[in-house]
Amino acid sequence: MKTQNNLAALLLGAGILAGLAALGYLLGSAVDRFKGYERTVTVKGLAEREVPADIVIWPIQFTAASNDLPSLYRDIAGNSARIEQFLGEQGIAAEAVSVSLPAITDKFAQQYGGGPRPEFRYTALQTVTVYSEQVDKVRAAMEKLADLGKDGIAFSQNNYQGQTDYIFTGLNDIKPEMIEQATVEARQVAQKFAEDSDSVLGKIKRASQGQFSISDRDKNNPHIKKVRVVSTVEYYLSD
Repeated sequence: MKTQNNLAALLLGAGILAGLAALGYLLGSAVDRFKGYERTVTVKGLAEREVPADIVIWPIQFTAASNDLPSLYRDIAGNSARIEQFLGEQGIAAEAVSVSLPAITDKFAQQYGGGPRPEFRYTALQTVTVYSEQVDKVRAAMEKLADLGKDGIAFSQNNYQGQTDYIFTGLNDIKPEMIEQATVEARQVAQKFAEDSDSVLGKIKRASQGQFSISDRDKNNPHIKKVRVVSTVEYYLSD
């Protein structure tokens, strides 16, 4: 009876050992496969596109001076009306034009010490702003603005607040194509890496879309915008 019990225990122990060995083999094989799946490559894909701006904001600033405040306001109103007339002659709709309140400076109130008084007590800076989707038409009008100098209008130049802004609002329309382009480029880079390393390119493990950026193509052509996006993609590799 004792011999039979020992034999049964021996068989049970052998079975357990065989089971543990098989389990160890399976776990080792699974780890090897897992490590294989964890071989990855991370690449970036770039998509760039040049697009024309579809909105222009053009501040037209001019100055005036006088010793008589009511006369100064009349001059400002007359010059603003002349600019609006000019813009209408260039085919720019009246709804696209707005006139702000003038900024008036009293030079006598700002004077300190015993220096000589300025020739004109009052100076004014007035802004007529064009906000339009007709970018080409507005740009054509810009080239003719100097003709108004013949009417005695003194335009303000090199003023930061008077800089023309160009805006592109159609980003959502081109986003899908640009993301696809960046993803395709990323896969091409990953495929080349896989070939060079004697690997097989697998599925995407993770991907992240970078921020879209919109900038001027160059300082001389701010009405042409460069849209750019970089996508980062991680792919699995296998032997």
